[in-house]
Amino acid sequence: MTFTPHGKHLIAGEWVGTETRFASEPAYGPAHAFSVGTPQLVDRACEAAEQAFWSYGYSTREDRAAFLDAIADEIEARAEAITRIGSQETGLPEARLQGERGRTTSQLRLFAKHILKGDYLDRRHDAALPDRQPLPRPDLRMMQRPIGPVAVFGASNFPLAFSTAGGDAAAALAAGCPVVVKGHGAHPGTGEIVAEAIHAAIQSTGMPQGVFSLVQGGNRDVGQALVRHPLIKAVGFTGSLAGGRALFDLCASRPEPIPFFGELGSVNPMFMLPDALVRRGGALGKGWAASLTMGAGQFCTNPGIAVVIGGQAADGFIEATRAALSQTGPQVMLSDGIAAAYARGSERVGGAAGVQDLLTSMCDRRQAKPFLFKVQARDWLGNHALSEEVFGPLGLVVVAEDTEAMLTVAHSFAGQLTATLHMDDGDVTLARRLMPVLERKAGRVLANGFPTGVEVCDSMVHGGPYPASTNFGATSVGTLSIRRFLRPVCYQNIPEAILPQDLA
Repeated sequence: MTFTPHGKHLIAGEWVGTETRFASEPAYGPAHAFSVGTPQLVDRACEAAEQAFWSYGYSTREDRAAFLDAIADEIEARAEAITRIGSQETGLPEARLQGERGRTTSQLRLFAKHILKGDYLDRRHDAALPDRQPLPRPDLRMMQRPIGPVAVFGASNFPLAFSTAGGDAAAALAAGCPVVVKGHGAHPGTGEIVAEAIHAAIQSTGMPQGVFSLVQGGNRDVGQALVRHPLIKAVGFTGSLAGGRALFDLCASRPEPIPFFGELGSVNPMFMLPDALVRRGGALGKGWAASLTMGAGQFCTNPGIAVVIGGQAADGFIEATRAALSQTGPQVMLSDGIAAAYARGSERVGGAAGVQDLLTSMCDRRQAKPFLFKVQARDWLGNHALSEEVFGPLGLVVVAEDTEAMLTVAHSFAGQLTATLHMDDGDVTLARRLMPVLERKAGRVLANGFPTGVEVCDSMVHGGPYPASTNFGATSVGTLSIRRFLRPVCYQNIPEAILPQDLA
C-alpha cells in the first residue's frame, strides 16, 4: 500500500484542512505539509466525542472488543506504508518500527480480551438485609464506569505504541471513552495513516464517528485548548517533564479539575553491587552500553545512571562500558529539537563540578553519539541537576565510597519509572537493604536485567512517583492502565430492569 499524507485533521469522521500549514521535518525523504490545529477544531472534536459517549459509553463489551480488534486489523493492513512513513519521519530503523507496530496491535487485542473477561469492572454486591437491626441494609451494587471523553497526546519517541492508537488510546477506548488525540509534530504523517486505520474500523463496526478524532499540532494553543476543554475528563500524556508539568498545572487549574496521567521519564538508576562486578563486570559494562544506546537512547526507561562502589572491579566495569560505547556509531535522533536538547544536556553534565569525561563526541545536527561521564557520590549529591534526565545515549557513573554511601545515593533519587539491582549471591545482604528504598522510588524494580523493553501484560507497571509520572497509583502500560479512565459507581436499590447490563 502506498501512502502520501494529505495533511488534514480527522474530526468526527471528516477530514478537515486549515489554511495555515506547517512542514514536517523528516529524517530523510520528502517533507510534507500539514494543517495546523486550532482551538476551534479541538472544540468540534470534543463536542463530537461527548455526543458519541452517550452511545459508545454504554455499548457492550463485545462491541468494543470487536472495534479494538478491527483497529488492529486495519493497522496491519497498512503495515508497509506505516513502516515507510514512520522511518522517514523519525529516522527509526524499519525493524524497530515493525516491532513497535506489533506491540501496538498486541495492546489493542490484549484490551479486547481483557474487557471480554469483565474482571476490570470490579463488580461488587452487598445484598439487602431488610431485617437487620437496628437499621436495615439496602441492596448495594458497585461497578466501574467510563468517565467520558479522554485527551491523548502523541509521544515523540514512540510514533505507534504511545501515540495515535497507542496504549493510552487503547485503554480509553476499551473503557468506553471516546478519544481526541493531539498529534505529535515529529511524526504527523504516521499519525495520519494510523488515524485512517481507526476511521476505517469505525466505519466497518458501526461505531459513532465522534468516538475518535485526530487534531494535528503545529501550535501550542491546540494542546492547551484540549486540556482546558470542559468536556474532556482526563488526559494521557507521554513526554518531557517541563511540557507535562505545564499541562498538569492547566488540568489542576480548570473550574473542574481533571486527572492528568503524565509519564514524564526518568534516569532509571542501576545499582551495580560488588560481587556482581567482581564476577561479571565486563559483561555488565557491555550490556549497559547496549541498553544505553538502544534507539539512540530515546527510551523513557533508558538506564542513564550506574551507581558503583569504587574499586578495581568498578574500574573494570567502567572501562568495559567505555570500550563498548566507543564502538557505537552515530544514530539519527527523532527530531532536530531532540538532538539539540541532547547536545545541551551533554554540555551541562560534562561541565558540572567534579564530573570526569570518559567518552565524549561531537553531535552533528540530528545525529548523536554516546557520552560517558564519571562523578564521585559526594559531588553528585551536591548537584541535583546531575540526577535530571538527558534524553539520549548519555551515561553517568556515580562512584560511592562504600555501602553506606550507595544507600545515601539511593535515598536521594526522585521518583523513577525503574530501578535495577545487578547482584550475585554475595550481594544479598546489601540488596535487602536497598529493596525498600527502591520500591519507594520506582514503579518497576528489576534484578539482573536492563529496563529498556517494557512487556505489555497484566503485571506491568509503567509509572512511578513524581517526577516519573504525575500519578503514582497509575500505569500507562498493561491492562491495569484501563483503570485511569474508569470511576466507581454505587447503585442502591436500583431495580434490575434498569441496572447496567453488566450488573443485571
